[in-house]
Amino acid sequence: MEQTKLKLNYKRTFILGITFFTILMLWQMYNYYCPLFLNDLLEATYGKGDYNYIVGIIMAMDNVLALFLLPFFGKLSDKTNSKLGKRTPFILVGTIASLLIFPFIPYFYATNSLVGVIITMGLILVFMQMFRNPAVSLMPDVTPKPLRATANGIINFVGYIGAIFAGALQMISIFTIKGAPNSMYLIIPFAFTSVLMIISLVILILKIKENKIAKEMKEEMELGEKLAETEAATSEDHKLTKQDKTNLLLLIASIFLWFMAFNAVETFWSTYGKEVMDVESNSIATIVLTVVSMITFIPGGKLANKIGRKWSIVIGLACMIIALGGCYIISLTSLKTILPVYIAFFAIAGIGWALINLSSYPMVVEMSDSNSVGKYTGYYYTSSMLAQSITPICVGFLMDFLGYESLFIYSTLFMVLALIVFVFIKNVRKAPIENKKGFENFDN
Repeated sequence: MEQTKLKLNYKRTFILGITFFTILMLWQMYNYYCPLFLNDLLEATYGKGDYNYIVGIIMAMDNVLALFLLPFFGKLSDKTNSKLGKRTPFILVGTIASLLIFPFIPYFYATNSLVGVIITMGLILVFMQMFRNPAVSLMPDVTPKPLRATANGIINFVGYIGAIFAGALQMISIFTIKGAPNSMYLIIPFAFTSVLMIISLVILILKIKENKIAKEMKEEMELGEKLAETEAATSEDHKLTKQDKTNLLLLIASIFLWFMAFNAVETFWSTYGKEVMDVESNSIATIVLTVVSMITFIPGGKLANKIGRKWSIVIGLACMIIALGGCYIISLTSLKTILPVYIAFFAIAGIGWALINLSSYPMVVEMSDSNSVGKYTGYYYTSSMLAQSITPICVGFLMDFLGYESLFIYSTLFMVLALIVFVFIKNVRKAPIENKKGFENFDN
């Protein structure tokens, strides 16, 4: 009897990852520099003081907009039917607008305009959210459900190359305090980021023809639906079972909690380095985290297929707890100024964060059908962005009153809560099926 197997198109998946490349590259630059810019401009405007709480609020207010924009553009792209496809029009417009605006952030910093920096940050957020959901939704649009963890690993691998580019730019462009003669030179790394974004966009537009791929993948996508890890059938406009709804709610809550933990460190790591470690740049630690994550993505996808997505994430959460807890212990000792010690724990965090991200998004869109991928992608990003809206305010307030050491105990506790909630998810895995075409299986 003839076997029909699902095969992942690695070349196409790699190209799809280019969208994630631009997203991570821009956000890495944004999250590293903006808190520093804001803190310097607040001190220049209002005098010396503790402004972590205010910086946290400003960073969080940007993310608040994403709570509305991500679901909106996700649903809108679900309903879009154009010659370029569902997602490509949003990717095209959002990317071009973002890359044109992005260099104005350091320009306004160099010209001592706090209002200009804040407004430009807001504009970047709007246009990034315009294409972020549609860009991420492209992968499940053209990848059968059983192959999505592996595909997500490849896409994250490509995306993290963008984060490494950003980290390298941070290291070679020395951060200068406000008012220094060469502060205008900070436009260069931002402009270089924009150049890489336009190159990436051109490659994507030339190589990915959405409508053509959707037609070619129709039969494989239908088989993927039959093998979905849900109790309900995932035909168009299907309804989730009670267990599927429970799993989805637990998953969304877990995502919220682990982003509360991770984004706190992501937002204030540069400030922690400056104030506690007394180093000009501690971005090497985030580069290590990124590189280790990249190394983990491909084998991590295979691990998820072997032991299941749930237990792969449990291992990832355990790694994150060890890493963040270790950093907290360091912060209480004389080793708190020694960067290599943090780097070791950030490497462990890189493994954990990769395992978490590999499977969490595929688990959410597993519940979707072909007409609701953007909607469920919106659920994923709403939970993560809500966390990223709240956590800078909370941890900024905590650090102002309890000291910078509270950063890591805060993150550790939220990661523990995420693990507690996540273990209650019921794992649903389906065996290969047989139909009139013969024995149907899948191969990653």
